[in-house]
Amino acid sequence: MSDEDKSSKTEEPTEAKLRKAREKGDVPSSKETGNMMSAFALLVISLYLLPGLLPRLAGDLSGLLGSAGSIEIGSGTTGLRDISGLAQSLVGTVLTTLAPVVLVMVLAALFGVLIQGQTVVALERIKPKLSKLNPGSGFKKMFSADAFVEFGKNIAKVGVVTVIALLAVRSSVMDIWETPGFAPETLLPHARGAVVRILIGATAFLALVALIDIIWKRMDYIRKQRMSLKEIRDEHKDSEGDPHIKGKRAQIRRKRAQQRIATAVPQATVVLTNPTHYAVALRYTPGLDPAPVCVAKGADLIAAQIRRIARENDVTIVENKPLARALHAAVEVDEAIPAEHWQAVAEIIGYIMDLKRRIRRAPPEGSALREED
Repeated sequence: MSDEDKSSKTEEPTEAKLRKAREKGDVPSSKETGNMMSAFALLVISLYLLPGLLPRLAGDLSGLLGSAGSIEIGSGTTGLRDISGLAQSLVGTVLTTLAPVVLVMVLAALFGVLIQGQTVVALERIKPKLSKLNPGSGFKKMFSADAFVEFGKNIAKVGVVTVIALLAVRSSVMDIWETPGFAPETLLPHARGAVVRILIGATAFLALVALIDIIWKRMDYIRKQRMSLKEIRDEHKDSEGDPHIKGKRAQIRRKRAQQRIATAVPQATVVLTNPTHYAVALRYTPGLDPAPVCVAKGADLIAAQIRRIARENDVTIVENKPLARALHAAVEVDEAIPAEHWQAVAEIIGYIMDLKRRIRRAPPEGSALREED
């Protein structure tokens, strides 16, 4: 990527850009968490597992070595079977005894991955790519800024851990020299203590390194995912401006609106019309609705559909041009009508109830009963 391309990428990445990167397995990851968890696992093993496992392993192996003189091994094929059986017995004993150690190491490795927060499994990462075999790309990557940062970081880690180890060993040697009447059998506890101190210091140091590295990798990841204004406009165009997508969304909206109208209009008390441009279906159930509620509304073709469904279900249609326009603009579906329209709507609903009770009277002023288009 040229310097000009890099300088143009000044905008934070969009969620769509980050999602595509995750789908390809491109997420911020730090190798330092694995190093830290490895040191921590070794510390746990040294403190809690080895004191119990080593005597048991030594007992198992001493029993096997003690019976070595009485083991009979045949010749030819029989001898091979005997040796195979002994090897299986030895390997099985060692694996059974050291199984807790392996379990701790596996759990530490898994936890080292999980604490980074973003874990993905993508086939894109394991697909063979000829570009990875390009010597030029490999040489350029070898001498990149990231490679120099990693090299410096590894040198610093080795130096600090070496200093920690030297201090721990020096402390243990001084303890041995200052212990009066030192016996050789106490050498192992001193050595174990030195190892534990080394692992405690290394784990603390690597935990700090891992924390800093995680923060740095996430900041660097966001920096590399930055977008130019043109990329953001193109992405917006692809997701929002594509005529096919817009048409599909409009089709879905129309279908949902038609389904809703088909179920809501038959429950309406009255349909107010403009007479042809607007239609607003209102429901009012005395004792249940504190005020008339809009169950459907629409203009032009949707208004015609509302009128058709109303006629098919014997819902009264009343023409009132100003009221229909005002309600269409002021009220949303499933909302009660505004208080300033209560009086006008109440007069129309009262007129409809009188018609159902076969009471003939003139419709409210400005309203007309419609029976057909």
